[in-house]
Amino acid sequence: MDTDKIPIRSPHLEGAEVSWFAPICNGDDRYIGEKDMSFKSTFENTSEILLTADKHGYRNILCPSSYQVGQDTLPFVAAVAPMTEQINLLAAVRCGEIHPPMLARTLATIDHILKGRFTINIISSNLPGQDLSSEDRYQKSREVIEILKQAWTQDEINYQGKFYNLKLPSLPAKPYQKNGPLLYFGGYSPPAVELCAEHCDVYLMWPETEGNLRKLMKNMSAKAAGYGRKVDFGLRVHVVVRETEEEARAYADSIISKLGVEQGIELRERSLDAKSYGVSRQAQMREISKDDGYVEDHMWTGIGKGRSGCGAALVGNPDQIVEKLNRYMDMGIRSFIFSGYPHKEEAERFAKLVLPRLKTFSMPIEQGKVSTEEPLSPLGAGIRV
Repeated sequence: MDTDKIPIRSPHLEGAEVSWFAPICNGDDRYIGEKDMSFKSTFENTSEILLTADKHGYRNILCPSSYQVGQDTLPFVAAVAPMTEQINLLAAVRCGEIHPPMLARTLATIDHILKGRFTINIISSNLPGQDLSSEDRYQKSREVIEILKQAWTQDEINYQGKFYNLKLPSLPAKPYQKNGPLLYFGGYSPPAVELCAEHCDVYLMWPETEGNLRKLMKNMSAKAAGYGRKVDFGLRVHVVVRETEEEARAYADSIISKLGVEQGIELRERSLDAKSYGVSRQAQMREISKDDGYVEDHMWTGIGKGRSGCGAALVGNPDQIVEKLNRYMDMGIRSFIFSGYPHKEEAERFAKLVLPRLKTFSMPIEQGKVSTEEPLSPLGAGIRV
């Protein structure tokens, strides 16, 4: 493998931000394809998963967004925020869903509730009933981000774009963090890569072979350099870890053991972004996998038979998972967002078998990044290592 160092935004940070996933989009179950109502997306169930991750030392948690199923992201995040102790919250925001000046105020409010333990996942999918081109979707997201940044850093929003033309005061919209929360972003098309390179802080990738991940990272680094910037890199991936590799592989197979072919197609295609370039890359990875579903050592694509989006899992014993993660970190990946089936039990298992062996930190809070006179809490003072 090419060992040239990939330029990253945070070269001083050793280890990774290790995060979990809150299945507020009805994505929790023991078996994909067999709905168990005890795992239904309710505030009680998903907040318990989130608080379990907080208790066990995960540094962040992704709260996703979906139109078809589950709960609304920002009310969920705002409601659970005061219940947390040290975990950061990564809220998925669909650009254009909320009028940008109002969105700036909403996000700033949540940032104050969390005392800066807040990060944002920028989503550029079509809204229900829309069919914008890729170029227009990402241009709309660019305008939303630029308006957010004006609202958070200036006294006035003065913006003229293709989708928004605004001139109004922005004083109510100042966040807790100076310049606002970090922006996480995932996307593979040329307009997506350009947008991330210009404006975002962490480029989230779905699982692929190490060689393909490295190509994505090099391309993004080159694009960011064109704007005089660097980005950090993250990996969103499922995980199955057990005491032995044999147990892990057997459990992975069991997750899709009750999934029919037609049912899998329906589950994959129900998402608004089911036909995106990123989803097609996940399908291509399944096509080049071996008969057992493994595309490379400990990377299993079988889970993608019943999911749109992130379609592969790390599978192995603790030594194998740690070795794989260390390889990713050596490549320059600084953030991991894991999930498992079912989410609460797998969060506890990963925290027992793997998490103590990893050096972790929380990425968004840096010294001097707070914009108010209110001091940081001890849990938010600087990088937590």
